[in-house]
Amino acid sequence: MDSNSECKDKKKSVTQSMLLCCKLYISESRNREALEPIERAAKLDPETVIINKFSDRDYNRVNYTLVSYVIHDSTGCPIYSPLHQTVVAMVAAAYDAINLEQHSGTHPRLGVVDDILIHPLARASLDEASWLAKKVAADIGNRFQVPVYLYAAAHPMGKALDTIRRELGYYRPNFRGIQWAGWAQPEQVPVKPDEGPEVVSRARGVVMIGAHKWVAMYNIPIMSTDLSAARRIAQRVSARGGGLPTVQTLGLFHGEDSTEIACILLEPNQIGADRVQNHVETLASQESLDVEKGYFTDLSPEMIIERYMKLISSSS
Repeated sequence: MDSNSECKDKKKSVTQSMLLCCKLYISESRNREALEPIERAAKLDPETVIINKFSDRDYNRVNYTLVSYVIHDSTGCPIYSPLHQTVVAMVAAAYDAINLEQHSGTHPRLGVVDDILIHPLARASLDEASWLAKKVAADIGNRFQVPVYLYAAAHPMGKALDTIRRELGYYRPNFRGIQWAGWAQPEQVPVKPDEGPEVVSRARGVVMIGAHKWVAMYNIPIMSTDLSAARRIAQRVSARGGGLPTVQTLGLFHGEDSTEIACILLEPNQIGADRVQNHVETLASQESLDVEKGYFTDLSPEMIIERYMKLISSSS
């Protein structure tokens, strides 16, 4: 076997085993013209694959799921992933196309690019996910002069995302008690960011960037516009409210005739969607409210890996 074939085989092994997944949450879903340049940026490098897109018009929020490989040096330290430049290019396109001051929706957010979450897949580790999160954070903070907050494994002390969000006022709607509109926080951030300036551009806001083992997002529709009831149910379901361990929730207005319990499942293999669904249905029945079957906003890790393998095989 010649050296060129060996190199190709080695790369093929890497691209199929050492994988990182990026979930990129952007505060826009209604303006197609704003999303087009972001999606073009995602396709500039064929070695980064868009696996999934989940868009919600009422929340005015979109989530892109991207996957690529990570390469290490001779000592085993990560040194390169195509995801790095792809994510930065998408962020640049988002800042060019979207103005946070003109944005509104019924889901909380603190930035045009609200959250970037890196997961390890296949044989990759949380250390590699953390490495990529910190590389992306440094680029965004320095290049775009946006305050960046690291969380979970990317943070030196493992600070939780919901803790940072509370410190920054993320959960408080600022319009009619149900919506988040424009930038309503002080321009001087109350908590020192890990990267970037301490002064906020009102057009861009701030961004959270973390690394975490797999987290599932699961939303459960409540067939009522009673937001107070939805918030009561959400609180009783959440670990913070004495409910299910490792479950975080929000009660949100969703559409003209319903609300939702938006759930973050931090340990989906231990406390999964079925258990959360049953608990919500029990609590909703006590409020005489009807509940629909919930839905995930992303694919499972197994489905993501399978789709990635198919896409890279078809393009090679």
